[in-house]
Amino acid sequence: MKLYIAEKPSLGRAIASALASSVGGREQRGDGFIKISNGDCVSWCIGHLLEQAEPHVYNPEFKSWRMEHLPIVPDEWKLQPKKETKSQLSILRKLVKEADELVHAGDPDREGQLLVDQLFNYLKVSAKKRSTIQRLLVSDLNLSAVQRALKQLELNKNFAPLSASALARSRADWLYGINMTRAYTIHGRNVGYDGVLSVGRVQTPVLGLVVRRCIEIETFISKPFYEVVAHLVTEKDERFTANWRPSEACKPYMDDMGRVLLKKLAEKVVASITDKPAKITKYEKKNKKQAQPLPFSLSILQIDAARQFGLSAQTVLTTCQALYERHKLITYPRSDCRFLPKEHHSEAASILDAIKSVEPKLSEKIDKADVRIKSAAWNDANVTAHHAIIPTQRKMNTSSLSRAEQQVYGLIARQYLAQFYPVHEYADTRVEVVIEGGLFVASAKTVLKEGWQVLFRSDNARETTKTLPLLEAGQPLHCDRGKLLEKNTTPPPYFTDATLLAAMTGISRYVSSADIRKILKETDGLGTEATRAGIIELLFRRGFLVRQGKQILATDAGRGLIKALPEEATLPDMTAHWEATLNAISQRETAYSDFMNPLQSQLHALIANSSSGSVDSLRGVVAKSAGGKKKFKRRSKKKVSKRRSSAGQNSNSQ
Repeated sequence: MKLYIAEKPSLGRAIASALASSVGGREQRGDGFIKISNGDCVSWCIGHLLEQAEPHVYNPEFKSWRMEHLPIVPDEWKLQPKKETKSQLSILRKLVKEADELVHAGDPDREGQLLVDQLFNYLKVSAKKRSTIQRLLVSDLNLSAVQRALKQLELNKNFAPLSASALARSRADWLYGINMTRAYTIHGRNVGYDGVLSVGRVQTPVLGLVVRRCIEIETFISKPFYEVVAHLVTEKDERFTANWRPSEACKPYMDDMGRVLLKKLAEKVVASITDKPAKITKYEKKNKKQAQPLPFSLSILQIDAARQFGLSAQTVLTTCQALYERHKLITYPRSDCRFLPKEHHSEAASILDAIKSVEPKLSEKIDKADVRIKSAAWNDANVTAHHAIIPTQRKMNTSSLSRAEQQVYGLIARQYLAQFYPVHEYADTRVEVVIEGGLFVASAKTVLKEGWQVLFRSDNARETTKTLPLLEAGQPLHCDRGKLLEKNTTPPPYFTDATLLAAMTGISRYVSSADIRKILKETDGLGTEATRAGIIELLFRRGFLVRQGKQILATDAGRGLIKALPEEATLPDMTAHWEATLNAISQRETAYSDFMNPLQSQLHALIANSSSGSVDSLRGVVAKSAGGKKKFKRRSKKKVSKRRSSAGQNSNSQ
């Protein structure tokens, strides 16, 4: 018997249907498995059947949280069955024992690889049988896609580094989360804070981002700055404006953003250019092209859905899972890739035809698409275990979809459709004008060919762009008048779901070290496609963050925790180093032990340096009871009301 083990029942059912169709047989459904008439069998894991053992499993004394026990570092790591899925584990134990061949059909990512590999380890599959295990990679649950994947099985041992990387991440998160959470929760209790102060190598830097942003806004002092605009006239009485570009001599009167802070300087420029001759010293007009936007990865989709529809990251993830598993309308959603295999290009006409049935509003735009166009999205070199999120070839009526499902599917469909529209073309014009020795610049963009951008504006919207008259270098002009614009610096905006996700994916912008910035660019930020939504929601459940409309603010508990922790725990630097090493493990460039051994040494130092004095900022802050709520008042250079932070269990989450 050949046994296929999927990560979830939905994938298991899809594999069984594809197998039965391929051999011309039937499916016989059992309790937790499906038999095919040729003798093969498909079963599934229902997600994680196993979880890291809690500290008290290693030593009953660890049930009480005490500083003398820390750090807790297992000599031999243990997994334990999850209570709610024990029956499925028993079914798999029996099937694995009976099977002659095994096929790993976990999701095509790091966690999916580890999930089924851990099952094989836990069930003590023999070395001989393990050496022949095959790997099935499915990213689309529709029949033809699964049948195609079944013809492309690989040896599972080729994916061992991916599994080792996920295992290192899982154990490291347990070590860091369990020990740091216990240490700071104990210290918090010593000053009267009775909630759980959960610490994680990803969740805590994310909280740090929000806390620092809130403090920056509250302490921000607005300052005036000044701009000068020249109103210019050609010999044909054509009019346009140009903006002053201060010279090096003005730097002492400017801030680090290049804004002029001295009003008298700007007033002097206005007076000097009014009713004076001007001359064009440089004229550039370049025709440019803007390529089609790449299809979505999960994070980019979550950001777009938050901006357009106000959907939280978790809502988008849950919606995508439903579109993938229940409706089979999109491909594997937890993807960090924005590219597609070249062979998928041949399916374009069928996919666009399917989109018509699900999203009729796009029918007219689909009729104008050209499936012969091959955008930069089709690039085999940039596709790894999974490709970008795109619609499948399945047709269905939208009446069975929820509003969120319709919104998310519409975004995915439109982004895919854009690949079959021409590139956007425009003329970029830049003019440099000298007036009384001062430099002024005017620029304009003129659309030459709208291309794919027609898909992303409403039918009634008109593009408003600044236009310039026909000009040329050396042409004389007249400055009719100068105008002084007085503006004020503004604080950065509060984070929203969209901007916080964007910050997590583009976290390199928030670090000062060039080396760390490079690592974070290469590893795509804080967290993974699959975990970012959960991390944000966890911070809300803990009572560290709160929403006010679309804005995300830090509570007193969240601020107090960040203030209590060493700075290195609140910045993304550590995660950058982790992700770089984890990626090296998955690429066979370094070993599991090279990652875990230094971490244990670092953990001892972090625990030793923690103290009750560090959490004084939490003195008097009341922890939020489970399910409890308390009204939160925004700080505006005033003390914010006490916000209860939710108590929870010991944390090994990111």
